[in-house]
Amino acid sequence: MGNCLRPQSADRNPSSKTNPSSTTPVPSTPGTRNGIGLSDGSSSSGQSLFPLAASDDGEILAKPNLRVYSFSDLKSATKGFKPDMILGVGGFGTVYKGWLDERTLSPSRSRSGMIVAIKKLNPESVQGVREWQSEVDFLGCLSHPNLVKLLGYCLEDRELLLVYEFMQRGSLENHIFRSGGSATDTLSWDLRLKITIDAAKGLAFLHTSEKQVIYRDFKASNILLDGNYNAKISDFGLAKLGPSGGCSHVSTRIMGTQGYAAPEYIATGHLYVKSDVYGFGVVLLEMISGLRALDNNRPREKINLIDWAKPLLRKKKGLRLVMDARIEGQYSSKAATLAAKLTLDCLEPNPKKRPSMKEVVEVLEKIKAMK
Repeated sequence: MGNCLRPQSADRNPSSKTNPSSTTPVPSTPGTRNGIGLSDGSSSSGQSLFPLAASDDGEILAKPNLRVYSFSDLKSATKGFKPDMILGVGGFGTVYKGWLDERTLSPSRSRSGMIVAIKKLNPESVQGVREWQSEVDFLGCLSHPNLVKLLGYCLEDRELLLVYEFMQRGSLENHIFRSGGSATDTLSWDLRLKITIDAAKGLAFLHTSEKQVIYRDFKASNILLDGNYNAKISDFGLAKLGPSGGCSHVSTRIMGTQGYAAPEYIATGHLYVKSDVYGFGVVLLEMISGLRALDNNRPREKINLIDWAKPLLRKKKGLRLVMDARIEGQYSSKAATLAAKLTLDCLEPNPKKRPSMKEVVEVLEKIKAMK
């Protein structure tokens, strides 16, 4: 039997059967399956590393409750992985739209039932196997309104797939950085704040569990939106269990996305829980400015958003230059000032001086209440 959130082995390159559709724990046998290497951290030994736990909004399951699909199941659900079913393409592979029966979660052979997103591993992906396993390990056990829901997976021969709930509005990145269009296409201040609070709650849940989870890749493209702009954190391929045994950090090789990774992580490979807070600060700055963290198409002094904006955020006149002109008049001066201060706090070079994500949520709620 598999358990939730087992200890993970140190980062390293992974070595690179048919199961009937059923609800079953994640693969728990160390070694390989038909040539696909599974990390030693995939082995099951004793009880879960995480005790059963719950918060007001989320919970940690004792073991995964995921549907196991055959490759033919998911081929059927996506109409043979047709090109017109593609939702997006990333480093892991291709994401397809698929249909499942809403009651049984079995593949629907007509375009009816529940729409899902099916991620199919690119066989050439070097990190694919490890990231697939990480997704199953974490999202199979973590349940929270602001974490995307993993419904099931496929591990068959060299085929690795993941099945998620479908998020109708796609990633935050596609909305916040949208160029042109009418004023109605621009995310309002209120919506930006709602999305930011949702994402902050998701991170706070990860950080406040008994065995903390460090997300490690917080960015706008990993925040997905449903039809009502409810935000959920997705893509746990780089997630790590937090420090234990009195340690303050986890030592690991440097991975993530340029522009979002915390300075202490880049410099030393030391990953702190509050390294995530830095990444959140970058996204918060993107939200209030409407600008990407890095953009080589901007003037030289503005290529790196953090370097350009941080000095300006400290002054009222400078703050006006940073705030997104498309949402001018939608917020009070006090709200903008407090948002700027929170951004600076999250971007503190010293991780010990950054707020916790629980504290971040509290400040964001204060900003939301301001008129």
